[in-house]
Amino acid sequence: MDLTRDEQAILDGEEGESRQKAMELVTALGKIYGAEDLIDITSAHLSGASYKTIGDGGLKYLEDMAAGGAKVSVPSTLNPVGMDRDRWREMHITPEFAEKQLRIIDLYGQMGVRKTCSCTPYTGANVPTLGDHVAWAESSALSFVNSFIGARTNREGGPGALAAAILGKTANYGLHLDERRRPTVVIDADIDGSVFSYSLLGQAVGMAIGSGIPYFRGISPEVEEAKTLSAAMAAAGSVALWHAEGATPEAGNFDVSDLEVVHIGEKELEAAYDRLNTVNDVQLIAIGCPHLTEKEMHQIAAFLKGKRKVSKDIEIWFCTSEEVRSKCPEDVAVMEQFGPVLADTCMVVAPIEGTFQRTGTNSAKAGNYLPTLCSQKAMVRDVAALLEVVM
Repeated sequence: MDLTRDEQAILDGEEGESRQKAMELVTALGKIYGAEDLIDITSAHLSGASYKTIGDGGLKYLEDMAAGGAKVSVPSTLNPVGMDRDRWREMHITPEFAEKQLRIIDLYGQMGVRKTCSCTPYTGANVPTLGDHVAWAESSALSFVNSFIGARTNREGGPGALAAAILGKTANYGLHLDERRRPTVVIDADIDGSVFSYSLLGQAVGMAIGSGIPYFRGISPEVEEAKTLSAAMAAAGSVALWHAEGATPEAGNFDVSDLEVVHIGEKELEAAYDRLNTVNDVQLIAIGCPHLTEKEMHQIAAFLKGKRKVSKDIEIWFCTSEEVRSKCPEDVAVMEQFGPVLADTCMVVAPIEGTFQRTGTNSAKAGNYLPTLCSQKAMVRDVAALLEVVM
């Protein structure tokens, strides 16, 4: 790789051990993927924030980094953690887990990372702009910012994103390059336009193409639809960038006349639904993967207002960021008659397998991860259908 004089100095250890280790990791990844040089980034978003996912080994790694004086050099945010920092007892979390989770958050804070723990930082805490190069590690968030915003990031791992945040640089390959952002397949989509239909669409596309860069016809997503589409495609396949006619900033840059066309309609959506659903009765209903936006909080509260929860055997969690929760006190008051509105966590990164075996969700992303990461049988429905189960 071609490094500048300053970059080589970091690699040689002239700016301390922590920056040297970060440069060693970033350049090693760059060499693996054929990068010719490094590129400056404007922000980072870090995974590896839940104690459930990183364990004691990850905690030790963060302790060593913080003890070595590691500091991020660009605005950086965290993915959801394994519990609500104040209401972890309501989530059946043990004191030992809580202590270690709080320690992880504190260590990131010592390194200058903003302690906003959300999979949707682009709704307020960390908002790239068109053309920005960033280093993001959360699969749904990086797909959203690549696609709906037009920023540029590869699918970073947690340690790689942290290293890039420390340096303010990442390896210049993959989706940072114009030629690697070209669509590879056209998706002719026929859906009803609901947020849940976008989740099923993402599941169906992920099942159909696996990876690649889809170019959509027939959809007009806004923020909520784009986040759930991104999340589902990233979980069911490994889609990190997509384009939609009239909706995403780069869609008009490409001639797609020679690309294969894949139709996604009723048959494909039904197959996606059947793939996700493995049970019809649940112990927990968890809504907000990715985290609920202010608009979704308003919609859910409006749906619930005047209703009451009848079933006492099913718990309900609403998952959002602390930033959104703090902006919606009236909605929270209505929703909490049914279950806690939890901040900065979600059902996927929380240790729910110790308490539950069957979980309902409105998210295709969660429907993919609940069986593999949480040992759950899953029921995937739209929000109204889920909540009607307890009324």
